Amino acid sequence: MDKVIQGIMIPFLGTVLGSGCVLFLKNKLNAMVQRALVGFAAGVMVAASVWSLLIPSMDQAVHLGHLAFMPAVIGFWLGILFLLFLDRTIPHLHQGSDEPEGPKVAIKKTTMLVLAVAIHNIPEGMAVGVVYAGWRAGNETITMAGALTLAIGIAIQNFPEGAIISMPLWAEGMKKREAFLWGVLSGVVEPLAALLTVWAAGLIVPALPYLLGFAAGAMNYVVVEELIPEMSQGKHSNLGTIFFTIGFTLMLALDVALG
Repeated sequence: MDKVIQGIMIPFLGTVLGSGCVLFLKNKLNAMVQRALVGFAAGVMVAASVWSLLIPSMDQAVHLGHLAFMPAVIGFWLGILFLLFLDRTIPHLHQGSDEPEGPKVAIKKTTMLVLAVAIHNIPEGMAVGVVYAGWRAGNETITMAGALTLAIGIAIQNFPEGAIISMPLWAEGMKKREAFLWGVLSGVVEPLAALLTVWAAGLIVPALPYLLGFAAGAMNYVVVEELIPEMSQGKHSNLGTIFFTIGFTLMLALDVALG
């Protein structure tokens, strides 16, 4: 269990280090830099959802023959619907937007910005949790190296995410230490979601292929609903697309080389 705990804390460390950028940088993030970082994160998430989640899900359902895709598809749709539900029920505000989403409540803009990132981090935590749960259960299609690769990949994309939440908060007048703490707080949900997923998967091991698909669907919801629009905001540029490709190919390479 110690290796599982260590593994699910790796992505959170990425968020902490990224949030720490606010303590050392003197200027706020340039819009083009932010666009590149968001594109990179999106690429990592899409690649992780395919190689680390959907393919293992179908590999584990090979006994279903031509219907081996079914657990992945069903889980994927459940993940999409789950994030849609969170999107509609939790008040939050995306970066670069002045219009809050979800129910209208009287809470600070800062809190809603952090909630938006927290929603984003839930599927990432679930993805790491379900892969480590599969390894812990002795599943032959999931290796320790593969689980560690996914954790490292998400940590890499969490680094820019941490900066993207803490730097704008500082730019809006918040003290650096306070902005750093809010950035860290936005990532706390990730290891919690991972631990909950490990616990749930341990109770219902046969549902593992569905849980893998679920995590993939939730991650892709975040990419399509949030990250792609953010990397395309403002004046037209191909920068976001280029860094999406860099993130995608980096995660692909890590998964194949280390997994």
